[in-house]
Amino acid sequence: MRISSKIEKAINDQISYEASAVNTYIAMGSWCERTGYDGSATFFFEQANEENTHMLKFVHYLNNAEAEAIIPAIEKPQSKFSSLESTFQAALKSEQTVTKLINDLVEIAEKEKDRATSLFLQWFISEQVEEEILFQTILQKFEIYGREKLAVYQIDQSLASIRSQVMAKKQISR
Repeated sequence: MRISSKIEKAINDQISYEASAVNTYIAMGSWCERTGYDGSATFFFEQANEENTHMLKFVHYLNNAEAEAIIPAIEKPQSKFSSLESTFQAALKSEQTVTKLINDLVEIAEKEKDRATSLFLQWFISEQVEEEILFQTILQKFEIYGREKLAVYQIDQSLASIRSQVMAKKQISR
């Protein structure tokens, strides 16, 4: 299978964004760890691993399509945040950007009549729905519990169970 140069470029752009997301989530995890939000630190480090897996899926897809996967240099991500809530707001915004980029990739594949790439991208469409729901659910906790120190601590501690619930749903749906 050979893909068009337009799709190859678009997927390489996506690889770059995924690599940036890996570093961003590591930076968020590092900030959380330094700040004493251990549950959130673990959450963001796991999220970085997941984004790395997504990036590798794109790399393998290009390699198998006899195209060149370009591994990008990455800019330094933001490393300081004003609050735990702000890390999750930034993460949601990032996931919304990924959703738009995946949808743009689907449009390119459809215009190119590349059914294989369209099929490959369907997994990412489902994944992005789940990612956005995950971060929206976490941000809702700030609305429900509040933003006082004890409430933020409870949210931080609840992240392991929230992530477990979402991961269980992913396993059921696949």
